[in-house]
Amino acid sequence: MAKSTKKSTRKFEKNHLKDVLEKRKAGAKIKQRQQVKAKRQARNAKDAEFLGGKDGEGDQKPIVPAKEDPFGKMNVDDFFQGGFEIPEKPKSKSKSKSTNEKLGKRKRSAEAEEHSDAEESDVSIEEAPVLSDSEGGSDSQDETGMSKGAMDALAKNDPAFYKYLKENDPEALEFDEDADLAEVDGLSASEADEPPKKKKQKKSKKKEAQAEEDDETSEEDETDSAEVSAAMVAKWTKSMTEQHSLRAMRQVVLAFRAAAHVNEDEGKEYKYTISDPNVYHELLLSTLTNVPKVLGHHLPVKESAAGKVRVSTDSKKFKTLTPLLKSHTSSVHHLLTTLSDAATLKLTLSSITPLLPYLLSFKKVLKNIVKTVVDIWSDASSSEATKITAFLVLRRLAVIGDPGLREAVLKTVYQGLIKGSRTTSVHTVQGINLMKNSAAELWGIDQDVGYATGFTFIRQLAIHLRSSITNNQKESYKTVYNWQYVHSLDFWSCVLSEHCSPVKEAESGKESQLRLLIYPTVQVTLGAMRLIPTATYFPLRFQLIRSLLRLSRATGTYIPLASALLEVLNSAEMKKPPKASTLKSLDFASNYKAPKSYLRTRVYQDGVGEQIMELLAEFFVLWSTSIAFPELSLPVIVMIKRWLKDAGNKSSGNKNNKINSGLVLLVQKIEANGKWIEEKRAKVDFAPNNRAGVEGFLKGFEWEKTPLGAFVVGQRKQREEKAKVLEESRREEERKRQLDREKGKAAPESDGESMDDAEEEEDSEAGFSDDDD
Repeated sequence: MAKSTKKSTRKFEKNHLKDVLEKRKAGAKIKQRQQVKAKRQARNAKDAEFLGGKDGEGDQKPIVPAKEDPFGKMNVDDFFQGGFEIPEKPKSKSKSKSTNEKLGKRKRSAEAEEHSDAEESDVSIEEAPVLSDSEGGSDSQDETGMSKGAMDALAKNDPAFYKYLKENDPEALEFDEDADLAEVDGLSASEADEPPKKKKQKKSKKKEAQAEEDDETSEEDETDSAEVSAAMVAKWTKSMTEQHSLRAMRQVVLAFRAAAHVNEDEGKEYKYTISDPNVYHELLLSTLTNVPKVLGHHLPVKESAAGKVRVSTDSKKFKTLTPLLKSHTSSVHHLLTTLSDAATLKLTLSSITPLLPYLLSFKKVLKNIVKTVVDIWSDASSSEATKITAFLVLRRLAVIGDPGLREAVLKTVYQGLIKGSRTTSVHTVQGINLMKNSAAELWGIDQDVGYATGFTFIRQLAIHLRSSITNNQKESYKTVYNWQYVHSLDFWSCVLSEHCSPVKEAESGKESQLRLLIYPTVQVTLGAMRLIPTATYFPLRFQLIRSLLRLSRATGTYIPLASALLEVLNSAEMKKPPKASTLKSLDFASNYKAPKSYLRTRVYQDGVGEQIMELLAEFFVLWSTSIAFPELSLPVIVMIKRWLKDAGNKSSGNKNNKINSGLVLLVQKIEANGKWIEEKRAKVDFAPNNRAGVEGFLKGFEWEKTPLGAFVVGQRKQREEKAKVLEESRREEERKRQLDREKGKAAPESDGESMDDAEEEEDSEAGFSDDDD
């Protein structure tokens, strides 16, 4: 019977055997490494003896005879078996001493003790030449000297030499507060800040000596005085423009950082201070204009035909300039959050564009910049020029960035659009339309990323709509009926109209990937407009119908919109007789909800009737050249005639001649266009099942020359003239408000702004916030 193992043995095998074996293997590797090293040293000694004792620089060295070598006949195991005493190191070699002390304090097991001793001695031997090189001042050391910690130690250990440096080379003692930028001076060693000394005539030598004295005097003045002067800015600007000086750029970046925080009382001290407004202005202009140029000179950006950029990020120069680049970018980012002047804000935004290729490796920095630029782009108080400049920065980043960065830009832009469209009025609707039209371009740069983000956001809109339908709470509909939701649907209509048009697809040679988003967008929009079919939200229905008309016109997709307009025409608001009112006409372009004071009034009824006639004409003119136009228009003609007949009855009491006459004229034009199509259709020689013949019917024929098209062109001109008059009156009112603000008076409220509008804004904020996206 086999002898059973002891309990202590089993416990040792379970808990400690694996670690012991690993430590023994590690010790064996250390021993093997020491043997290889000893063989290499012996081989090198033989090579040196063969070459006559010459080192790499050609200096003769005495050859040590074999008998004088105390370790020549001793192998590594014999050498380490008896151990040896480590000689005491001088105080200056504190790094090696601290390393040995740390190694000596390590915990070792009993099984690997002899191997750990060998490892300890080997580390100390290897580190010795490294320490001697650094202490001796190797060629790789930067010409500005040691780091700040080393200079502090020098001031403590050798105050006399530190005082000498302070008096004769003060630049060696200057350090950045946030990052050590001294390596920049090493890259600037070849700059012509100080003219090289050459053998010339005595007169030229005197001039050079005088120039050197002047330069030293000016640099001493700059060091002693922390106040930035106009002469200093001029000198820096000249060095950057003429010599592309990195030293001058460093000083400018340090001064610019102080300028960016000039109005803050955080208790933080900067190298420079600025008190003169003119100097502040000149410094800003010089920094924002010249810093990107200097970076472009020393680190050129290579861009391919496809828009891809490449910067040599692995070069020593890029790594050296990285602290300087980050410091400047941080100052520009902080300045963007504090500026209010439109011209300065535009200049600052423009200076970011050439810096973007250098920042592609710093995702966190780019994320902060994108968020700030989007805030400026979506701010209602920003001017049109500022919005366009901010958009150009975002577009440039989307073009040169990778798919992950593009996705981040698209999401941030969409969130900024939702945030900027929370409050919509006559004064802000143009800025919001500018944002939607400009942001729509970004989704076509990379359609793979555009489709993924578009699908996610459209799905969120569908979830909001479904929650409002299934939720029985009284206020659930407000999640959908607010400006943010309306502008979101309108924005996706702009995106799909921009990139799914036949012209764009013909240019790219393939069908757009975004075309798959047309169906869900249309379904969500149709569901949103029918959620609350009351007269109060007729303006919202008209807003969404215009979005779908744009989408149908651009993509050639048929969307049934006539039924949604006929529902409005058959509502009680349009059938019952209206009451007289002195209110001004409601602006349907800047309202999604009619105030209660407008309901059942003739002003509101006339406005709704005009919208119905306009949108019906715009819908039918899309298919005015279609071979199926007579069949498409027949049900609508029947419904409108029936409504006109009911309105003409004495019992109805609705005698709105303005709406009745407009609908009669519209029916006549639609019927005339149908008869014109029937005449053209009678001359064809193909059957209805011939798909190619049906699609080619009147292809290329201008819709403006059709009976309905000519009518729509005339109606558009009348509306444009009316819109110009309204825009002029709005601008005049805005100028009056501006004058009142300057005089200190309170701006008068317009008649269109009521308590209902304030409730709209509260509902919008409560129903659809940025967090939902």
